[in-house]
Amino acid sequence: MLDWKDSKVLVTGAGGFIASHLVERLVQEGARVRAFVRYTSRSDVGLLRFLPSDVFSQLEIVRGDLRDAEAVGAAVRDMETLFHLGALIAIPYSYVHPREVIETNVMGTLNVLMAAREFKPRRIVHTSTSEVYGTARYTPIDEAHPLQGQSPYSASKIGADKIAESFYRSFDVPIVILRPFNTYGPRQSARAIIPTIITQALTRPEIHLGSLEPSRDFTYVGDTVEGFLCAASANEIFGQEVNLGNDNTIRIGDLVDKILSMLGKSAKVVTETQRMRPSKSEVMKLWASNQKAAEILGWKPRVSLDEGLRLTIEWISAHLHLYQPDHYTV
Repeated sequence: MLDWKDSKVLVTGAGGFIASHLVERLVQEGARVRAFVRYTSRSDVGLLRFLPSDVFSQLEIVRGDLRDAEAVGAAVRDMETLFHLGALIAIPYSYVHPREVIETNVMGTLNVLMAAREFKPRRIVHTSTSEVYGTARYTPIDEAHPLQGQSPYSASKIGADKIAESFYRSFDVPIVILRPFNTYGPRQSARAIIPTIITQALTRPEIHLGSLEPSRDFTYVGDTVEGFLCAASANEIFGQEVNLGNDNTIRIGDLVDKILSMLGKSAKVVTETQRMRPSKSEVMKLWASNQKAAEILGWKPRVSLDEGLRLTIEWISAHLHLYQPDHYTV
């Protein structure tokens, strides 16, 4: 593992779920972290507000928009390692506003790569997603699986991945592409399925969801962060894509049963059309092969689903006031 002490690191999308955990870990490792967050008039720092004060005080907060090439360039300047996590990630939102999602995810990534080409950091870790694979044609899904744009979000990430690949092949920009499968844990928003189930189970007699039939491969956020650090340290991996997943899968309906059992609760599950993806857009099965991550990163997940859910339930229970269980978060 790289010695991060005094290393200059940029994290884009730093106020997001995975990124906030990554920022915290980097500061704990001694890195000098520049956190790029989207500008708002409220000076919002997103989930970074939950970092311990001694961690937060060490951050250099930079506000801007990924679509602003000058802002991105100023953030990249003088950085040694770039973790590019900035993106619009909500799939339902991508049905409503595909242009914004594509502009942010594709053009934002292009801006990061153009700045990296100019300022020459030692490594860029670009964040992809398991959604680029679409519904599994075979399982477990390895990195050779075909890419399928089954939503505007997944199409935008496929585009961003391919631009990242092209900058490695065309300009020798030192890039590795990580594809996390469904990451979960403390701080995750109600946009995601696990917080949606937990918050409703804690507060309502009914749980309102979309389809219960899809299956997902869930990875605890601490394990995902470890994968990012490994990707920033490993040798001879430039230009490669690497999955981060558990090599396991669970049906959403069975996940509901597991969470209810852990909470000691019973609830009626109601499926709502508005929470369902269009039929040809639904991704029915995601199941990661993590063999490549084990071989070239030395990475394997350590936190079981039961343990990760316990930690997530504890955090959400203590921060339930942050959620709106009666509201469908797009």
